[in-house]
Amino acid sequence: MRRRDLIAMLGGAVVAWPLAARAQQKAMPVIGFLSSRSPDESASVVAAFRRGLAETGYVEGQNLTVESRWAEGRYDRLPRLAVDLVDRHVAVIVAVGGEPSALAAKAATAKIPIVFAIGGDPVKLGLVTTLARPGGNVTGVTLLFSGLGGKRLEMIREVLPAVTVIALLINPSNPGADDSVREVEAAARVLRLEVHLLSAVAGQDFDTAFDALVQSRIGALIVDQDPFFLGQRDRLVALAARHAIPTMYFSREFVEAGGLISYGSSIAAGYQQVGVYTGKILKGAKPSELPATQPTKFELVINLKTAKALRVTIPPMLLGSADEVIE
Repeated sequence: MRRRDLIAMLGGAVVAWPLAARAQQKAMPVIGFLSSRSPDESASVVAAFRRGLAETGYVEGQNLTVESRWAEGRYDRLPRLAVDLVDRHVAVIVAVGGEPSALAAKAATAKIPIVFAIGGDPVKLGLVTTLARPGGNVTGVTLLFSGLGGKRLEMIREVLPAVTVIALLINPSNPGADDSVREVEAAARVLRLEVHLLSAVAGQDFDTAFDALVQSRIGALIVDQDPFFLGQRDRLVALAARHAIPTMYFSREFVEAGGLISYGSSIAAGYQQVGVYTGKILKGAKPSELPATQPTKFELVINLKTAKALRVTIPPMLLGSADEVIE
């Protein structure tokens, strides 16, 4: 081979290799991560989502790119953020942080696969046709938080049998809020309790809600399932402690932050399943072939240190049935 031909061949190889590398980079799948929550307070559940992806062989930065969009508690931002991900032609949209994210994603596209994590009934919301056969481009995980309001009311009544009026804090911008109110009010009628509704859609509303609670001399509070409330858990727990209000929450994260008691499913487990489903779709599965899943276990978590500070005695039967007791 002549020297000139050899140099030409090697030169071609030098040019071709970067082009091939860039082609491989472009082929790396991109998923859109749409959340109603904020990145800092969501770190633990995002880690669970990544564990689910890893189960299917996907690691962000190695063979997967993630485009994240955070509404930071402002549900009105979600439709625009969802459209932005659609315009970027992501391979899958992961819609987490409750119903608002899932509904925004579904409204934005009927083609791109969507995997959701919500607290309510995806069939009733119109996200899927049935749990077993979702149909269309949407599937995911329901944590069934919204179906437990009556049970939470019964538990807080066990802790405070002398209480006759209990407050329910809701976010009226959450599509599931009306169902929660009906459920808790129905349970209250059976228990002969009065329910006082409080609402909050922004951080400044919490002080107003707790002021009303204290002025009305309400004996206990139930915090309804809502992603915005979860993101503001430190503030809610601090307000409950400051005003000495025994409070029932929908997830263990509140109790770990110092809240009194919670009853609900594992959010981390739900996010991990979302990661698994996302990986399966990237490997070729269709959302319509992946049943929307429900939790099989609900956790009762009690913080005895908080109970002592509130001078509340947890009944032995309730304490014995707890999945975790924080001391």
